[in-house]
Amino acid sequence: MTHKAPSLFDAKIAGPAVGDAFKKLDPRLMLKNPVMFVTMVGAALTTVGIFTATADRGFIVQLAIWLWFTVLFANFAEAVAEGRGKAQAQALRGTRVNTVARRVGKNGHAEEVSANDLRKNDVVLVRAGEMIPADGDVIEGAATVDESAITGESAPVIRESGGDRSAVTGGTRVLSDEIKIRVTINPGEGFLDRMIALVEGASRQKTPNEIALTILLAALTLIFLLVCITLKPFGIYSATVFSVPVLIALLVCLIPTTIGGLLSAIGIAGMDRLLQKNVLAMSGRAVEAAGDVDVLLLDKTGTITLGNRQATEFIPAPLVTIERLADAAQLASLADETPEGRSIAVLAKEKFGLRGREVAAVHAVFIPFTAQTRMSGVDFPAVDGKPARCIRKGASQAMRVLIDRAGGIFPQVVVETVDQVSRAGGTPLVVTEGKEVLGVIHLKDIVKGGIKERFMQLRSMGIRTVMITGDNKLTAAAIAAEAGVDDFLAEAKPEDKLALIRKEQAGGRMVAMIGDGTNDAPALAQADVGVAMNTGTQAAKEAGNMIDLDSNPTKLLEVIEIGKQLLITRGSLTTFSIANDVAKYFAIIPAMLMGTFPAIAPLNVMRLHSPNSAILSAIIFNALIIVALIPLALRGVKFKPIGALAILQRNLLIYGLGGVIIPFVGIKAIDLLITALKLV
Repeated sequence: MTHKAPSLFDAKIAGPAVGDAFKKLDPRLMLKNPVMFVTMVGAALTTVGIFTATADRGFIVQLAIWLWFTVLFANFAEAVAEGRGKAQAQALRGTRVNTVARRVGKNGHAEEVSANDLRKNDVVLVRAGEMIPADGDVIEGAATVDESAITGESAPVIRESGGDRSAVTGGTRVLSDEIKIRVTINPGEGFLDRMIALVEGASRQKTPNEIALTILLAALTLIFLLVCITLKPFGIYSATVFSVPVLIALLVCLIPTTIGGLLSAIGIAGMDRLLQKNVLAMSGRAVEAAGDVDVLLLDKTGTITLGNRQATEFIPAPLVTIERLADAAQLASLADETPEGRSIAVLAKEKFGLRGREVAAVHAVFIPFTAQTRMSGVDFPAVDGKPARCIRKGASQAMRVLIDRAGGIFPQVVVETVDQVSRAGGTPLVVTEGKEVLGVIHLKDIVKGGIKERFMQLRSMGIRTVMITGDNKLTAAAIAAEAGVDDFLAEAKPEDKLALIRKEQAGGRMVAMIGDGTNDAPALAQADVGVAMNTGTQAAKEAGNMIDLDSNPTKLLEVIEIGKQLLITRGSLTTFSIANDVAKYFAIIPAMLMGTFPAIAPLNVMRLHSPNSAILSAIIFNALIIVALIPLALRGVKFKPIGALAILQRNLLIYGLGGVIIPFVGIKAIDLLITALKLV
C-alpha cells in the first residue's frame, strides 16, 4: 500500500507551515543555511534603513517587504516538506496507546504490567485480540498479526518463532492464537518511536553531497558579499553611489538564493517520497546513496521469482500415458499442503480435468514428506478385487534407490529427462507406482512478470544486477538467464554475500542489497543501501538503513528510482539557480549603471525603466521564482531511466537554458507592471 502525499495547498499542511516559517527566523536555525541567513540579515538591515532614509523611502519599504517575503517563503518550503512527515507522525501517535502487558516471570507465572514498564529481554504473553506491547521476537508459538497500524496494509501476516518471520512491532494486534515474545528494546527506543522521529525530520542530517553544495553556495555568497563591500564607501563605484538597501538587494539577487531556499526542502521531500511508498529511510544519506547505486544485489526467492516452485509439465516415461502420470501425481499430492504439492494437483486439474477425489472410503494411507526420505505419496489397500497401489513422488536420487530396492528398473530415458530439467533450472520430481517409474514432474521457479523489463531499465541507468541464491550453479545460471540479470552468486552463504559487497565497494562502486534474515544482517550493514523487510528479523532491521514496511522485495527498484530522482531534482534546480543568477546579472547591472556610463546603454537589452525599477523587479522576481519552484522541489523532477550524459544534457537544455531565458522575461514583465503602477 502506498500513501498519497498531501497537497501543497492542504490546509492541514500549509496552515501550520506558515507559523513554522516565522519560527524558523531564529538566527541559530538560519545559520544552517548560509545563503538564506545572509538574505535575512540583508532584510533586517533594509528594514532599519527605512527609518534612516532621507529619500526613496517608499522604494526601500518595497525592497524590505520582498526580501522578507523571500526568506519566509524559503522557510515555508522547508516547513511544508516537514509538515508532510509530521502529518504521518501524528497518525502514528494515534496508534500508540498505553498497553497492558502480560509479563512472564522466571517462575512461569504471568503478571499484568504497563507496557512502559517493560525492559529489554522481558518475556510477554500475547493472546488473540490483544495489542503487542513492545518490539520483540516471537520465541514460542505462531499467530496472525494485524500490522495495518504500521504498514497501512489490511491483510494480516503470520509471525512465528524461529526463521526469518519472528519479529513483531509494538502497537500491532494479534488476531489469532497466542505467542510468547522476548522484548528487544527499552521504552522510547521502539520501532514506532524511531519512525515518528524520522518522519518528523527530527533526526534528519544533511548528506555529504548536500553539505558540499551548501559550502559551495556559501562560498559564492561570500564572493558576492566581498564585491559589494568593496564598492565603498557604501557602494561608491566610480561616479555611481548605491545606497545600502540597493546594495543588499543587488547582493540577494546575485547570490544563489533559489537553490539555497529550496535545498533543505528537496532533501526532506526525498525522504517523504520514500515514506509514501511505505519505505522508512533511516537517514537522508541512505536516500542519496540509493541514487548513486551502480550494483544491485537481489535474493532470488521472492524477489526475482514468485518464491514457490510450481509444477509446469508432466513428462511421462516410455509406454506410460501422460494421463496416467498426471493421475498418479495428483493422488500423491492430495495431502501435500506445500505450494509445490498444491501446484501439482492444480496442473493435473487444469490440463486433464482431474479433480480431487474422495479417498477416505478406500482407506488410503498418505505418506508425508520428510527430509530423510525426500519423498511423499499414498498407499491404497486391495479392495473389491482391485490390487493394492503404492504411489510415490520425490527427488530423483531417492526414487532411484526406492526402485532399486523394489527390484525395478529406472529407465535411462527418465534419467536423461531429470538431467534436462535440472539444466533448465528446474526441479525434477519422479513419480513411481510399485516397481514402475511413471515419469517426471517439472517444478520451476516462476520468474515474476515484468521483472526482465525492469532489469533492462536498470541496465540503461548503468546499474549492474546480481542475483544471490542458495541454488547450485546450474540452476542459478538458468534462472539468471531467464530473468535477465547481469550476474549471479550461487550456493551463497552469509560470508559470501559480505565478501561480494566488499569486493564491489573496493572497486569504487555503490552497492544496494535487500534482505530479511539474521544471516543477511552483516551484508545489510556493509551495503551502502541496505533495505530490510519489515517481516524480517530484528537483527536485519537494525542492520539496514531502510525498512520496507510492505516487505515487498522488488521495492528496492523503486527506492533506487526515488534516490536518483532526489539527485536529479537537486542537480536540475542547482543548474537553474546558477543560470538564473547569471541572467539576472546581465539583466540588471547595465540598467543600474547606464545613467553614469551612457556608453553601456546598448547593453541594456531589456530596456528597463530605471535603476530603481531594475533592482525592484529583480528582487520581486527572485522571491516569486522560489514560490513557483516549491511544488517542483517537493514533487521532484520526473525520473527517466537514461544515462548520466543524457541527464546532464537535459539539465542544460531545460533548466540551464530556462534559467537564462525566464529571468529576462519575468523581470521585464515585472518592470512594466511596477512602472505602470508607478511604484518607483
